[in-house]
Amino acid sequence: MTAATALAAAAGGIAALGTTELARGWPGPRPLRAQRLTRALLARAGRRLSARAPRDLPSRLEVAGVETPPGDVMAVKTGAALVTLLATLPLAADLPGRLGAAGCALAVAAAFLAPDVWLRARSRRRRRAVEAELGDVLDLLRVAVAAGFTIGRALAEVGRRHPGTLACELHRAAHAVALGAPAQDALAALERRCPAAGIPALTAALRRAARHGAGPGPALAAQAADARARAARAEAERAARAAPQVQLVVALVLVPSVMLLVAAALVPA
Repeated sequence: MTAATALAAAAGGIAALGTTELARGWPGPRPLRAQRLTRALLARAGRRLSARAPRDLPSRLEVAGVETPPGDVMAVKTGAALVTLLATLPLAADLPGRLGAAGCALAVAAAFLAPDVWLRARSRRRRRAVEAELGDVLDLLRVAVAAGFTIGRALAEVGRRHPGTLACELHRAAHAVALGAPAQDALAALERRCPAAGIPALTAALRRAARHGAGPGPALAAQAADARARAARAEAERAARAAPQVQLVVALVLVPSVMLLVAAALVPA
């Protein structure tokens, strides 16, 4: 380290200490005014981004189980694209011709679309989780209704006692009804947030039970059996798709490695 470098580092440290002391001694109203201005600018930017968000973004957020407003999601997408642009511009300048500009554009597009990819992956995971636990949740609902609970109480108890994604959504619907929301709206929201096989039949059975007062026990039992049959078929299909992948790994990795070991053993030392 040269003397100039040491002096520059010392000057930077002293400047940082001085800035900290000035910030501590700054009068109160001005920071509050700056904070209010910053919040107002962020709120305005969020409203503008929300107005320019795709129309299907709120529904995709519901399906993914994300409670973030669309404006915040658009702000994250725009910020990720901007940060990627600033990070890749120096690298793009070093590449020849149009290759740098193309690479920079691809990186910015990938950063902007990354939240959408994450939302799709999260939606698929939630749908698989709902379909996997549907049979157990339906059986618990049937038992709760047979024990004399009302539909709302049964949804709340199953949602409280079962640690799954569908149970959380049932608890959400029961909580909305307890707060005064119509049961039809709560069940419609449940269908929107859980677009999985078996959910429309469940909500239809709950609507019939609420409308006519008949117990949904037999319908829930039949739906539970159907849900388990669908889960078994899905597992069988996944196992069938995994078999060719295993054979491909064996053919491309294990067999050549064994042949190389045999060839190494046959080569004289």
